[in-house]
Amino acid sequence: MRRDELAVVAGVSAEYIKRIEQGHGRPSAGVLYALSRALRLTRPEYEYLCSLAGHAPPGAGRVPHQVGPGARRLLDRLGDTPVCISDAAWTVLAWNTAWEQLGCASIGSHGRERNMAWRAFTGDQGRTTRTSEKEVRFQSSIVTDLRATALRYPDDDWLKDLVTDLQAVSETFASLWQAHVDTRYQDDQVTIHHPDTGDITVDCDIMTIHEGDLRAVVFTAETGSIDAARLALTQGRRPDRG
Repeated sequence: MRRDELAVVAGVSAEYIKRIEQGHGRPSAGVLYALSRALRLTRPEYEYLCSLAGHAPPGAGRVPHQVGPGARRLLDRLGDTPVCISDAAWTVLAWNTAWEQLGCASIGSHGRERNMAWRAFTGDQGRTTRTSEKEVRFQSSIVTDLRATALRYPDDDWLKDLVTDLQAVSETFASLWQAHVDTRYQDDQVTIHHPDTGDITVDCDIMTIHEGDLRAVVFTAETGSIDAARLALTQGRRPDRG
């Protein structure tokens, strides 16, 4: 992978990676994690990278479930934008009011029912649907990310059980898992079937929050569009005219 490609995938600048290569400065633990994800490093390779940079790697125990101050601020500052936060195993941990008012899946649910990977492969995604093409890519990217998570947290029994049970209940998941797919999440759209405003089609972006190994799922609609107007109505706001 070229330097500029690595920079894009890891979410840092190419110049920053160049400085690291030249030994100028010490990358943070969060940057090391981002680079390891971009390079698809195994757990031993990730630990070795951490040791080279003088960092102790995260423990190989359970997937962390803490929503830190930075993630909480993200939820607050994007108050008019539906956002939820999940852990690295795709279990939803927190969301903002806009997400709740949209009536998205996971509100009021518990255990497996709050896990987006489980819902994606068991046919229970609440009010949200995707086109068949985007659903295939979304499922493949979920499996890619779960496999990377399993490598980072090999001692997490809950995650092991999730993967085992998904293989048992979903032929699609089992096939993708065995194939060692490598699909990156991109260009996703979701349609929310809202009982009051009708269908709302939104862009769905997923961002990695490196500290805490979290995921932020963000729904947006083009300013001035019918979907943006309907999205605003779910929150009791007047639509932006663009």
